[in-house]
Amino acid sequence: MLFSPEPAVVVALPGTGSDSAFAQRAFGAACAARDLRILPVQPDPGAVVESCLAALDSAAAQYGRVVAAGISLGAAIAVEWGCANPGLAAGVVAGLPAWTGGRDGECPAALSARVTAELVRAEGLAETIARMRASSPAWLAETLTRSWRGYGAALPDVLLEAARYPWPAEARLRSLTVPTVVVGAVDDPVHPFPVAEQWAALIPGAVLHKMTLAEFGADPALLGHLALGTP
Repeated sequence: MLFSPEPAVVVALPGTGSDSAFAQRAFGAACAARDLRILPVQPDPGAVVESCLAALDSAAAQYGRVVAAGISLGAAIAVEWGCANPGLAAGVVAGLPAWTGGRDGECPAALSARVTAELVRAEGLAETIARMRASSPAWLAETLTRSWRGYGAALPDVLLEAARYPWPAEARLRSLTVPTVVVGAVDDPVHPFPVAEQWAALIPGAVLHKMTLAEFGADPALLGHLALGTP
């Protein structure tokens, strides 16, 4: 296992518009296989980033050094927390990073979040979910239907906060000094694999793993197993 000595806790952060249930699916099986406690985070819809950072701070205060494990937006938050708290971070897992280089509303993930927020406000949550389900793989449609309904009327604010979030720039990634695993999907247009390759190249000593979206959709736990290695 990359993270040594083995930490007591993995704090799992979901992606934009996602929820703690999917973070649990992605990392829970790998944590169980390694006798690690997992704390999947349900973001506060009024303060997504702040609530994720607070969950990491709280876990570190209670358990000591933790692994900050995030997907998409959660990956960016995990990197930022790891940079700011190298003495508390046993490691970082960056799953499906979407962008490098600070604020850029034109990256695919930010554009998708912004368009979806506008659609919810214009046509309502039910119609937006129907459109999403018509154009998404079954596993993603089920996942987002659950999480979007959970956020309800707050969903546009959740998505717009994510769209405005400044992704780590190259200098920030180079400054991450804790053990890091990056996991990318080779066929994901919203989280391009070259971004995962770039993050792994910039973060000192980072390990890169790859998967396909079909593999991830069939078994979200694959991300956790790739990140945490063989028990």
